[in-house]
Amino acid sequence: MNTRDQFQKLIDRKYQEIKDKELELEKLRTYIQAIQDTMRLLPKDPQNGSEQTLRPGTALAKTRDILKAAGKPMHITEILKALNHPVDKKNRLSLGGSLSTYVRNGQIFSRPAPNTFGLIEMSNQLRESETGPEIPDDFGS
Repeated sequence: MNTRDQFQKLIDRKYQEIKDKELELEKLRTYIQAIQDTMRLLPKDPQNGSEQTLRPGTALAKTRDILKAAGKPMHITEILKALNHPVDKKNRLSLGGSLSTYVRNGQIFSRPAPNTFGLIEMSNQLRESETGPEIPDDFGS
């Protein structure tokens, strides 16, 4: 085997190494893409808790405070009255639409009934109280 053939074999081997590395790189890119696609399906977590996601002084922040003070879900017209806003279609749609966005995203507000809004923390407390106390394992023995 002459020197030229030896160099050609070396070149062919290096080309094969490049193809192997490109295949490995493509597998890594596919893996990263799959992880990114999965992340899009996960719900977005509130970053600093629900208290800091609403700007102070806004109608939504005031609504949260009203619902906390009431301790129960309220109908949109009751919320507008508590905010001292006119109870008309424009204000109902405006506030209701804003609250609904948070409900859809699973943040801060819940909607236990049509046009009735509460706080998620109230829903969690209500579920806990509905389940009642836990029955001990040794009960009845």
